[in-house]
Parts: sequence; C-alpha cells; structure tokens
Amino acid sequence: MLVEWIWEKTPDGTSRFVLGTVGENPLVCFGINPSTAVPGDLDPTVTRVSKHAARKGHDSWTMFNVYPQISTDPKGMHLELDPGLKKLNERHIAEHIDGRPLTILAAWGTLVGSRPYLRRLARDIVTLPELANCTWVSLGALTKDGHPRHPLYVNGDTPFVPFNVVAYTTN
Repeated sequence: MLVEWIWEKTPDGTSRFVLGTVGENPLVCFGINPSTAVPGDLDPTVTRVSKHAARKGHDSWTMFNVYPQISTDPKGMHLELDPGLKKLNERHIAEHIDGRPLTILAAWGTLVGSRPYLRRLARDIVTLPELANCTWVSLGALTKDGHPRHPLYVNGDTPFVPFNVVAYTTN
C-alpha cells in the first residue's frame, strides 16, 4: 500500500509543523517538539503514535507539536519563545484541523516543563477555534504531576482516556 505523506517544515529544515499520513480519520497527536522523524523514516515517538492510531481504528495519523523547533533533546530548544514560529505553528495546526471533529492525543509528558513558555503555547493551541469540535484524550492515567503521558513511556496497549485539556491548560 502506497502511503501519502503530509510533511510541512521551514525551508531551512530547523522546524517542522506537520508530519503525518493522509486519510479521512486521522489520530492527531501533540508532542512538545519534533525530533528527527521524516516521511518514511520515523523516530521512536512517531512510530509509537502511528501504532496507537492503527490500534484505535484510525486510517491515518498527524503529528503536531506545541513548539515546532526540531531538537533531539528538548533542552536544545530556544530559551526564549520565537513569536514568528508560534504564529506559523498555530496557522498550520488550524489549517489542518479546520473544524473537523477529530480525536486529539495529548502526549507531551513532563517535557512541557522543559521551557517556561510551553504550557502557555499549549493553552493557546487549545483555544484555536478550529479545534473546538475535537475530543482530547491521553494515554492512560496522567503522570503524578498531572501531565498527559509521552507515548514512549507507556505500553503499546495503553488505552486512551478522556483528557480535560481546558482544565489542564488553565491551571
């Protein structure tokens, strides 16, 4: 089966806005920041997301991130928020979701604490009008600090559970 890819990044390749496969019923996932995954050569996180999508009956998957800067280690992300990247990221997210009633998997784990601006960015994404019809889930129970778990740190058969993203982002 031939896979049709979605891949949107900056021309210089330092940031990625969207990576995924084309379908009618994608599982949409939000991580903190992209790593090295590209079409046909997925990293462990995106591989795990694609498996969760298939297991839950989705015909495709889309990976977004709270912050689009590519870094194999979140400690390599900008110390200060780049407002231009934030705006571009939100535009790509809004265009792809476009008001569709999709399932969104919050999957950033405790990495949300790696930069002070990340929780605020998550809140701003959640309030995009184009996401209003979406249903948010997490992988099993939240961490002890109340964060949605990262896909690499749960079993492959971990169930999706409802995630109150509005309450989470307003704390």
